[in-house]
Amino acid sequence: MELEHYPFQINEQGNLTVSEVDTVSLVKQYGTPLYVYDVAHIRKNCRAFVDTFKKHGITAQVAYASKAFSSIAILQVVHQEGLAVDVVSKGELYTALQAGVPPEKIHFHGNNKSRSELEMALKHRVGCIVIDNFYEISLLGELLEVYNQEVDVLMRVTPGLRSNTHEYIMTGNEDSKFGFNIHNGQAEQAFLEIRNHKQLRLKGLHCHIGSQIFETEGFIKATSMLFSVIADWQKRYQFTPEVMNLGGGFGIRYTDEDQPLPRHEYVEALIEAVKHHVEQIKIPMPEIWIEPGRSIVGDAGITLYKIGSMKDIPGIRKYITVDGGMTDNLRPALYQAKYDAIVANRANDARTELVSIAGKCCESGDMLIYDINLQKTDQNDILAVLSTGAYGYSMANNYNRFTRPAVVFVENGQHQLVVKRETYIDVVQHDLSYLK
Repeated sequence: MELEHYPFQINEQGNLTVSEVDTVSLVKQYGTPLYVYDVAHIRKNCRAFVDTFKKHGITAQVAYASKAFSSIAILQVVHQEGLAVDVVSKGELYTALQAGVPPEKIHFHGNNKSRSELEMALKHRVGCIVIDNFYEISLLGELLEVYNQEVDVLMRVTPGLRSNTHEYIMTGNEDSKFGFNIHNGQAEQAFLEIRNHKQLRLKGLHCHIGSQIFETEGFIKATSMLFSVIADWQKRYQFTPEVMNLGGGFGIRYTDEDQPLPRHEYVEALIEAVKHHVEQIKIPMPEIWIEPGRSIVGDAGITLYKIGSMKDIPGIRKYITVDGGMTDNLRPALYQAKYDAIVANRANDARTELVSIAGKCCESGDMLIYDINLQKTDQNDILAVLSTGAYGYSMANNYNRFTRPAVVFVENGQHQLVVKRETYIDVVQHDLSYLK
């Protein structure tokens, strides 16, 4: 592992630091497991997307996909950096509103939006609703009559494109629960229903092909497929999109196997593709919207653990167990996600030991990392697992009745608690007694 690819350093004591703050001191103050974020790096990631559009003179909107990590503090940071916010539930919408994000800067997604979710979106007048299915067209139309409103919408389409990623996070292929299928005529049918509805203002199309993608080819192909549809609808229905939302899914580095492109290269590839097709069919340049989530927060976060029990099976494997696991990082168990790690209080030591990192849940599948070379470890050493800023806290759970960890933000040498550690009172607060 080369630490130079991550926004972390090693101090004179040989300890891992985040924005000049010693991780060992963070553990002493806040305990473990602990999520720690480098806020300056989050801002840098935001600006890499926003500034590239500005550099090329493109009207655009970068919306943070808050499912990656949703909390009041993170949404305040991305809003400060000029990003909109993408939400997929009442809980995410509520969090965005509590963070002070203006409703007009909120996009509402989801493949099964409930009546109450749509009512909340309309009540707060969110900036855009991304329509995903025919049921939603009908339900939204019904509610708009009640509320006597009009609303801006995008239509999510699936281009039938298989992206180079894990099947669990592939969303643009033909067999997908998301969006209207281009090839079987459903997209055109939905387009006509939305277009003819007086209270739905169709701004354009939306497409998302998957997550953790390391090349631009898939995005370019998807853009081409979208514009072939636009060209047809422009000719037959005189439809010109004001917005083309090309989704997110830009990859980050988890291990040395991963070779993500610089963020600006994804944006420049999308700009070039859209410009090419706009010139071909001779329509005005639409606004380009994108929805990065993981690529905003993923590599800015780490999780700190204390090492506990060890089990050496000669000739097979040495297990090192930490005080967390699938309750604070579900991705390895869910779809075999890989991570890198470093012993935070021995960061300068040579990596001389081949070990596997086990979680403490009562599950054989609770393994964070298989077969990693680490510094020689002992009980109570601190393990830092890197690039856990996305889908760690947001997927955290109370399996085995473990409490969810705290979250700390670090910026300019200062650290601040932004999510409190759960207590056992929190864990049982909704339990009711059953006594006879």
